[in-house]
Amino acid sequence: MIPVRRSLLKGGASLGAFIAAPTLLHAQTSSERRFEPVPGQWRTFDITTRVELADPVGLTRVWLPVPSINAEWQQSLDSGFQSNGNSRMLSDGVEGTRLLYTEFADGVKPVVEITSRVRTRNRADLTGPAAAFQREDASTLRHYTRATAMLPIDGIVRKTALAATQGAKTDADKARAIYDWVVANAWREPKVRGCGEGDIKTMLETGNLGGKCADINALFVGLCRSVGVPARDVYGIRLVPSAFGYKELSGNPSSLKGAQHCRAEVYLQAHGWVAMDPADVAKVMRMETPEWLKSTSHAVVAPVYKRLFGGWEGNWLGWNNAHDLKLPGAKEGVLNFLMYPVAETSEGRVDSYAPDSFKYTISAREIVG
Repeated sequence: MIPVRRSLLKGGASLGAFIAAPTLLHAQTSSERRFEPVPGQWRTFDITTRVELADPVGLTRVWLPVPSINAEWQQSLDSGFQSNGNSRMLSDGVEGTRLLYTEFADGVKPVVEITSRVRTRNRADLTGPAAAFQREDASTLRHYTRATAMLPIDGIVRKTALAATQGAKTDADKARAIYDWVVANAWREPKVRGCGEGDIKTMLETGNLGGKCADINALFVGLCRSVGVPARDVYGIRLVPSAFGYKELSGNPSSLKGAQHCRAEVYLQAHGWVAMDPADVAKVMRMETPEWLKSTSHAVVAPVYKRLFGGWEGNWLGWNNAHDLKLPGAKEGVLNFLMYPVAETSEGRVDSYAPDSFKYTISAREIVG
């Protein structure tokens, strides 16, 4: 048994309170498809990540994302961990990104495991009367209109956004125009490794707008920022099946490796932070049925196209919002985002997508009652 090194408790509401989650809807035909996330019920999950490195060389370092977001749709609660190395909880000090950092001495076969508890629920930020919300201060909004290494806001990015938003007057109109432009022009490319890289300048310059969530939603975020609308990526992971029967919007709780998913938020003056996910529209269009669906009016696509502008289903957790993250103790350069386990040995950074050398498992367990 690996000795318990430390447990970090984060203040939050009592874990005892829980309202049972909605049951999975019956299998639907394309003509019956529904996707109607409604806020209200919280679901509580324990998410466990376990990492093992088969043949490390020299001093080894491992970084694991920890749920870092507390909002109307998520509560990040306790985390406990165990390892045969020297582990400690850290924060980036910029955006509140929490992570577990572990060092292993030369000759030690690294093993580290962390379990984090979160509550999450559906979002529908634009339905019904405008709710009261916490307004962001000006410095925070400036932070989410800045350029990053992969999200430039000038040149072809701004030129594209200006063309997409021509005639749009309000921030909501601009967000809508950019969402529609991304859905119409980008597409899901299954051959991309992991979740993609989010290099939006290269995407636009080459005209190759095929990618995965970290590409497509980064495109939405970068275009918004370039016309002064605050926006941010939310890096996370799917936990359980969709209550609406969409297989591509689901996670398998017993094995979540590969279930990582990036979403987006845009800040609208009349609503605060609003959920967005054009990448999942693209995923449903390309992957949900054997046929690549090309129209947002198709019965399978239309419900998600409508609801993912302003909402998402709470079968997913957000780790963090960080871009250009400098990992504490890292020898390699900054990380574009922290959504996967990361490791370095004396030979450099380990490929997070190489299962033979970098073995990890992620699972979720729903807490009921």
